[in-house]
Amino acid sequence: MAPLIILLATFGLTYILDRFILGRRMGIALIGRLSMAAMLLATGISHFTSTDLMIEMMPDAVPMKREAVYLTGICELLAIPGLLWARTARFTAFMLIVFFIAILPANIAGSLKQVAFGGMEYGPAYLIFRIPLQLLFIIWVWYFGLRKPSAV
Repeated sequence: MAPLIILLATFGLTYILDRFILGRRMGIALIGRLSMAAMLLATGISHFTSTDLMIEMMPDAVPMKREAVYLTGICELLAIPGLLWARTARFTAFMLIVFFIAILPANIAGSLKQVAFGGMEYGPAYLIFRIPLQLLFIIWVWYFGLRKPSAV
């Protein structure tokens, strides 16, 4: 739930700032990418502050779980400048879509294991929220990073 709140709150606040103070200099595409970057900052940091919980949620077949958690955290943090720099926004958006698809099994496994992290403690019922949320992240990145990347 926190990533969704960060994404939407950053979007709303930045949109208002751009419209009423900056005179629409940022543009909607940059606002969308900036919002995703804020969300990725929070989730990327959580890979280093909640590592053990993230390891718990991973499917049993995944080897080197701790390293995988750190690697995915680094990927999220590296995506931030990639989204914000117009020249790399398209590539980064494409890679984030692949990334969001790749991490969905961990969210499903975490829900099935009822890991006490981010709502997964509610079990499979959490997937009714989580899978559409993952689709929202994919659509968000597609729209603001691939469809409208040049609109800085």
